[in-house]
Amino acid sequence: MASIVRAIPGRTPQGPVPGAASASFPSPAPVPGHGEAEEEEEDNEQEPAEVSGIHLCVLWTSGFLGIAYYDTSDSTIHFMPDAPDHESLKLLQRVLDEINPRSIVTSAKQDENMARFLGKLGKDWVKGKAKMGEGLNCLEISKQRLLSGNYAFIPDSMTTTEKILFLSSVIPFDCLLTVRALGGLLKFLGRRRIGVELEDYNISVPILGFKKFVLTHLVSIDQDTYSVLQIFKSESHPSVYKVASGLKEGLSLFGILNRCRCKWGEKLLRLWFTRPTLDLGELNSRLDVIQFFLLPQNLDMAQMLHRLLGHIKNVPLILKRMKLSHTKASDWQVLYKTVYSALGLRDACRSLPQAIQLFQDIAQEFSDDLHHIASLIGKVVDFEGSLAENRFTVLPNIDPDIDEKKRRLMGLPSFLTEVARKELENLDSRIPSCSVIYIPLIGFLLSIPRLPSMVEASDFEIEGLDFMFLSEEKLHYRSARTKELDALLGDLHCDIRDQETLWMYQLQCQVLARAAVLSRVLDLASRLDVLLALASAARDYGYSRPRYSPQLLGVRIQNGRHPLMELCARTFVPNSAECGGDRGRVKVITGPNSSGKSIYLKQVGLITFMALVGSFVPAEEAEIGAVDAIFTRIHSCESISLGLSTFMLDLNQVAKAVNNATKQSLVLIDEFGKGTNTVDGLALLAAVLRHWLALGPMCPHIFVATNFLSLVQLQLLPQGPLVQYLTMETCEDGDDLVFFYQVCEGIAKASHASHTAAQAGLPDQLLTRGKEVSDLIRSGKPIKPVKELLKEKQMENYQTLVDKFLKLDLEDPNLDLDLFMSQEVLPAATAIL
Repeated sequence: MASIVRAIPGRTPQGPVPGAASASFPSPAPVPGHGEAEEEEEDNEQEPAEVSGIHLCVLWTSGFLGIAYYDTSDSTIHFMPDAPDHESLKLLQRVLDEINPRSIVTSAKQDENMARFLGKLGKDWVKGKAKMGEGLNCLEISKQRLLSGNYAFIPDSMTTTEKILFLSSVIPFDCLLTVRALGGLLKFLGRRRIGVELEDYNISVPILGFKKFVLTHLVSIDQDTYSVLQIFKSESHPSVYKVASGLKEGLSLFGILNRCRCKWGEKLLRLWFTRPTLDLGELNSRLDVIQFFLLPQNLDMAQMLHRLLGHIKNVPLILKRMKLSHTKASDWQVLYKTVYSALGLRDACRSLPQAIQLFQDIAQEFSDDLHHIASLIGKVVDFEGSLAENRFTVLPNIDPDIDEKKRRLMGLPSFLTEVARKELENLDSRIPSCSVIYIPLIGFLLSIPRLPSMVEASDFEIEGLDFMFLSEEKLHYRSARTKELDALLGDLHCDIRDQETLWMYQLQCQVLARAAVLSRVLDLASRLDVLLALASAARDYGYSRPRYSPQLLGVRIQNGRHPLMELCARTFVPNSAECGGDRGRVKVITGPNSSGKSIYLKQVGLITFMALVGSFVPAEEAEIGAVDAIFTRIHSCESISLGLSTFMLDLNQVAKAVNNATKQSLVLIDEFGKGTNTVDGLALLAAVLRHWLALGPMCPHIFVATNFLSLVQLQLLPQGPLVQYLTMETCEDGDDLVFFYQVCEGIAKASHASHTAAQAGLPDQLLTRGKEVSDLIRSGKPIKPVKELLKEKQMENYQTLVDKFLKLDLEDPNLDLDLFMSQEVLPAATAIL
């Protein structure tokens, strides 16, 4: 097997793709500590850069794809059951786009299709030297590796047979490619020791669960569409102290809808945004919860649940630390608060309608194991003592032996003062004072100040005392009494630490044995957090519930609004949109510049997208059909690093739509063709639209905004029911142009570019000349220079010639009139003529 590693600067993985599974943990959210400062520190904690990310193992054989990947953020393995894939490996490409793996592992014996595909991924992919072919090519070895693995979520009390039965309920052993991919992934993790490179070799890579993911019912949306619709928008942090920490979310759809109280919910919301779906059952289940919390009588319940969700923290990271014995002192209080908040969520959901599946799942699956975990932690862990000493400490009355040693340790100061007084009586009278101190791992020592006469090392020797070391002008010795104290009291600090560490280990085992219920807590709590956030936004912005009609091929929107623009504009004019059936599949929108064409296109795209992630939408009514993809050509994201012109980027976006759009796709095109010669751009636009129109009922749903009025005037598109012409309503009031921002049927008569230019502040003289040239071009007449400009230029030349004569000194004996006439007068006179 060959290892393929990709390092992409500036990009972070999107995270795991969740699905239905058992014994699994989703990806983590940051863990808060005790107090504000510690909470900020925990939230910013990240995996080491060299190991963090997603490591993918993939196999493609006989037209089927087997995929498994390991996510270091939550120490979980995700797998996709064997799925058919074409030779072009489009399904694999979708997986790569979604999870953005750091490395790819595949068999060295893969066929040419896989080799070519990996070779086309770009220069950032480098082939490694790892040879693990047997892990992928041998099914039996892969099965044995899976069954013999050391998994934190499987209790040690399970017998071998029980472990096999348990794993069989989670892993589809009948999916042969998937099993081979899982086996190869485990071997890769073991050899590379991902995340545990610096640990003892007997510590294995932590695996906290297996989770299945699928790609069915997903709506295809590329990164250009996410960018131009402002679904996501990252920008630099304004604080100079946080610039290095990365980017923050700017004005975007995700930004205005993200009201999640925990990082876990925020991550799930981002995941939903990257995976819009056509699964009507899933979409309606999300909408049912949102609608329930929008009822006025449920507002108090929503606020209470939101407060509880603020205490749901990053449990997978804590469990991972437990597995590696790296638990922090603050982790126990974080886990305690998380579990008790989960119990609060369970009690609240038990009082809510059980007809809503999410409430029923929380009420049933937040089992009494949570109460057991919280009770154990609360009875054993001394939170204040742990934070003060920065280590795990137990409460009093848990272990009598520990209590006795702590009592003796607490009484040491007064006892040691008395011992020091007796020691001083036996010392040389020149020694003014002494003290008896206790140093962990060393024991009890007699400390005396260094005398001026003690210069050489030989001067440190005192009869009856064993010299140990010199520190800060203090000499430290062992005496008979300190040796007696060592024998009598021992190393109290170390003894207490060892005993409390044993208690911590036992408590960790109890928690890890109940890891499955903690996994469900995070899955269901994050889902509840997201839906409460969407309900809050819907309440504040006046959104309504969309309807889904699988029979409708398109969308119908009644008085829709742009969710971002309506927050920025003082007034916003809603517009309707309808595309479905065999009529009006291609809508050509014309209108003056700045009349709202681009906003209308984005509005249709955003409302459709919001409905496909299970959110309420900014419209009076919305009916969404089976939309399988959204393609856009609205704005070019220029970049020097791409090495492509603006027009080439436009062509790439249109080509993607032409090659992939189906009759269920939504295509939004704005001003395509303006990046090149007017005639060529118009011809390309007409050719693309005619290509789609020739498909007849298989034509995608297309909204195209253009200022190419010749597209209509020259009748470049065939007449028929598939084409519908729309325009933005305006009214001319004298020299002013009034925008109504209302879409209506019809065709714009002019672009009114001069009006837009006047609003931009161009001089009236230029506007007048521009309009004059435009009229001459349309009428086919030659363009002549402006007479007023010619006269003004002539006067300037006259003045120049007069100035030259006035400066002429006729009494100058060196004056050469012939030279003056040829070099000065004749050029000026020629310019005048």
